[in-house]
This record gives sequence, structure tokens and C-alpha cells, in this order.
Amino acid sequence: MPPVYPFQALQYLQGRGDASTLIAPPYDVLDAAGKAALRSKNAHNIVAIDLPHVPPRNLGPPAAYSSAAKTLCEWNANGILNKRHQPAMFAYRQTTPAASGPASSRCGMVVCVDTVPFGPRAGGGILPHEETFSGPKEDRLALMKATKTQLSPIFGLHPDEQRHATALIHSIMSARAPDMTARMDDGILHEVWTVSDNPTITAYQAALKGQDIFIADGHHRYLTALTYLSECHKRGDIHPTYPAHRTMMVLVGMSDPGLIIWPTHRVLGGMANYTFDAFLAAASPHMVFDPAPSDLQALDRLLDSRDTLGPLRVGLYDCATKRAMIATPKIPDPLAARFPEKPKAWRDLAVAYIQYIIVEQIAQPLLNAGAPIKWAFPHTIKEVADIGAGIETGAGGGKGFAQLAIIVRPTPLEAVRDVSRANQLMPQKSTFFYPKLATGLFMHPLE
Repeated sequence: MPPVYPFQALQYLQGRGDASTLIAPPYDVLDAAGKAALRSKNAHNIVAIDLPHVPPRNLGPPAAYSSAAKTLCEWNANGILNKRHQPAMFAYRQTTPAASGPASSRCGMVVCVDTVPFGPRAGGGILPHEETFSGPKEDRLALMKATKTQLSPIFGLHPDEQRHATALIHSIMSARAPDMTARMDDGILHEVWTVSDNPTITAYQAALKGQDIFIADGHHRYLTALTYLSECHKRGDIHPTYPAHRTMMVLVGMSDPGLIIWPTHRVLGGMANYTFDAFLAAASPHMVFDPAPSDLQALDRLLDSRDTLGPLRVGLYDCATKRAMIATPKIPDPLAARFPEKPKAWRDLAVAYIQYIIVEQIAQPLLNAGAPIKWAFPHTIKEVADIGAGIETGAGGGKGFAQLAIIVRPTPLEAVRDVSRANQLMPQKSTFFYPKLATGLFMHPLE
């Protein structure tokens, strides 16, 4: 792992107290209504800066970014935000209330790491696991250039096979009350402990020595940090201690019991010649079908219970007729012929099978005359049902486009590690680590 460092964070409330009305979910899960709701509770909510225009999937107008930068400067000048004098790390716990049973808590440490290119390196590298889109990178780079601040942390994982880092973080949290807390409308409790003493910082650095970092969430923002640093070098206005040499991350050990991955289902639409029967006929050379309940929740439960069908099993649900099937490949390792160089962990991804077999070999050429189809990427069965009913949810695709929903199981954590270590990338939207990190608890000035 690249060395990890404490940093002079920019924070609300000087890093102490209740920040519930000041923080926000990540930019990429918010829309205009969500932004307005947060600002109605507190005009100083971080969303005013971090989401200068909606939707953030594409580059916005220059005035939006300059306005965000002006707001940030005003809040710094007025003491709404303050930069720490002493560098620190931050132990960070997110507790998710459960409908039944004990709550789930995920614990990590907020640090800065050297901003180095993706890939294996001596002593540990920073490894991506998903492909990215161009639009969000353009948006985040424009915002970073305007504000000269990293507003939200990257979410990184590390193996922590001996559990030393996780044990140290838990000991910090059990020793005293948190310095800062926050709870948003989703009920998730965010707690932050400021860690500024050298012995604890040194012990944490030693616990992570030699480990890789796997990017769990924030690929676009890490690539943005690399581009920002490169452009600073090209201008010749950067020195060795320039803060842009480092990137803010929340690091969580893979041994942490609160590490949860949700599925990212697919909903397909916009196919000119689609009917469910036409799809089944076109897919029959590739897939075996078993009838399933016409209820989405029941289909999801049935899919989960069919472990013997292998990792590439998926649920198919026709949004018009509500007919459903469990589908499995006719041959073992169906992606091997096209992708012999990919590791088995990659070829066993249901999301890869969907993209390269269901979409590229079946739906697109046979049901849409070779034209691109529309996608949505919902994480919950309720969201799948809403999209199927014609409701716009923000997951993509647009209102009323849905034809075929494809239900998947969550991507295993082991697959993230194995594919990343093989220096390969999963298809876009392969994972959803829950809960999302909050924005606004800590920021990293780049000058």
C-alpha cells in the first residue's frame, strides 16, 4: 500500500458536534429534489458546493462550478468551515439500523494516500475494479479545478488478513465518545473520532504496510485526482509538498464484519422488436429457462436459494406481462471463448454475462437491429418494480422505458479482490457497497 498520512482536514463545527443537517449523500445518488430538501434544512449543507448542477453525470455550465468555488471561499472566510491546524486521521463508523436483528456497523479510517496511477506496485498498489464513464469524470474535474478541494473521500478496501488495522480502529472507538456525529433521513448514524496522536497514527500506518488498496467506490473521483495532479505538473506550479500529491480515502479492512455489498440489477428497454417470447426464443441457444413466480420479491428469493445453479444464474422478469424465469447458461464458462485471457473470477460475474451475452449477443442484434439499448441500474427490488411500472427513479434509462428486468446476486467480495489483483476491470456498475460514505464530514484542500 502507498504510505498513508494524517492531513489538515477542512471541517464543519471545527470537527465537533452534530453535523446532521450539514452532510449529504454522495453527489451521484442525488437529484434536484434531493438537493433542495437538504438545503431546506440548512443553507450551509455541503450539497450546495458538491452538487453544483444536476444531473452530475455530465459536465455542467462553467458558472455552476465558479459559483460552488465562491460559496466555498465565503464559508471558509465566515468560519462555517475551518481547516485543522494539526494533521489528523479520523476513525469513521457507519451504523445501519436493521429491520430485525442487530444493527450493522462498518468501520474505517480516513487518511490521505499518495496519488499514484492505478496498478500493482512494490509495497502495494491502488487497484480499480470497475470500468468508468466519461461524463462524471468531466464534472468532478471541473469542480475540483474550481474549488481546489477534494470534497468527498474515496472508498478503499485493504485485505487486513491479520485484522490489526480493524482491531486498532475498534479500540479507538471503544475508548471514548465520538467527536462528531450525524444522522440523515435514511437513519444511518455517522460517527467520527479525531486521531492526532503520533503513537496511534504510527501503529495504523504499520498495520497497513505492504497491502494493496482496492477502490470500492469513487473510481471517477480518483481518476479525477490523477488528472488534476497531472495538469498541475504540466503548468509547472507544483512543489513536492503540494497537497494535491495526496488523495483523501476512507480505508476499510476486508475483515470488517460490517462490509456489505448490494446487488446492482439491470433493467433493459428501448428494444424495437422486444416481447418476452421473442427474447426467450432468441436466447434459447444460449440459456436454459425454469419458470419462476411472477412476483419480483419471490423471484429474488428463489434466485438466492438456487446456489447449485452457479454464479451466472439470473432472474428474468417481463415488465409488461409480469412473467418470470430463472435463466442459466447452457454451457459451463460461456465467456471463455471470447475472453480466454480474463481470470475465472471475471468470467464468473453475472454482470459480465449480462453485458456480453444477454445484451451484446442477444438483445441488441436480434431485438433492436444492432442499435444500443437503454439500461437502468437499480439496487433494490422495490426500485426494479418502480422502474417496471414506468417511474423514473434516477437509476437511468428514463421514464417508461423498461421492458426486461434482470435480477442478480451481489458480486462477491472475493471477486473484487481477485479481479483487481489480476489487473482487470469489471463491467460498469458491478458493485454497490452499502452504506455510501457521507460527504461533508471531512474535506481535503488541494493547495
